Amino acid sequence: MATAHAPETLSRPSIDPVEVEKFSRIAAEWWDPESKFKPLHKFNPVRLGYIRDVICAHFGLSGETPFKGLRMLDIGCGGGLVCEPMARLGASITGVDAAEANVKTASVHAAEQGLEIDYRHGVAEQLLESGEEPFDVVLNLEVMEHVANPHTFLADCAHLVKPGGLMICATINRTSKAFAMAIVGAEWVMGWLPRGTHRFGKLVKPGEIRAALREGGMTLREPVGVGYNPLTDQFSLNQDVSVNYMVVADKPAG
Repeated sequence: MATAHAPETLSRPSIDPVEVEKFSRIAAEWWDPESKFKPLHKFNPVRLGYIRDVICAHFGLSGETPFKGLRMLDIGCGGGLVCEPMARLGASITGVDAAEANVKTASVHAAEQGLEIDYRHGVAEQLLESGEEPFDVVLNLEVMEHVANPHTFLADCAHLVKPGGLMICATINRTSKAFAMAIVGAEWVMGWLPRGTHRFGKLVKPGEIRAALREGGMTLREPVGVGYNPLTDQFSLNQDVSVNYMVVADKPAG
């Protein structure tokens, strides 16, 4: 997760044969829908559908592998729950995470699936410092609320989007309803996440995203809410952005 200490330099951690089995076991947990990552698995279908629809509409894409030819970045990629679907849709995807164990876990699982994904251990600032070529799409999903300075982090991410490209963000709003549902409900009552996973003061409002991305020359679209129905045990898109929401930012082509 993004709460891990960042390395001094961006790297592609190597994994020796002794480590493969260990990280394979961790990968099995990341990809187990009944594990501690259960909330991500519940949320992932609606998130992936939204990402696909937005990118296809923006670039005029279609087909079984519509993202072929697109360079994408998943910042705070975790165990690869989004990177792998993007790769299957044809994208050239780079996943970056501040936790080396996540990067190794994701790398092992991708190899097991026969997928080529460029996983790196590091943070957004290091991509900029290394002179990384900007990406067509930057995915910024459930990570900004965990970084030290969300404003600086988002501004850096904006500079990683090429002209004509997109950033897609997903996070939790800083509202009393979000505190009641995403923290008290999800962490304290339902036990979906360990207590303390989210701190209310670190949650990010849409206006704060807009202000930060403006520094990178990006314009925010209207956010879309994501709601949970306990009767169907499913998430879906809605108009209520007071708890979970996703939002798209555009960078003009120039």
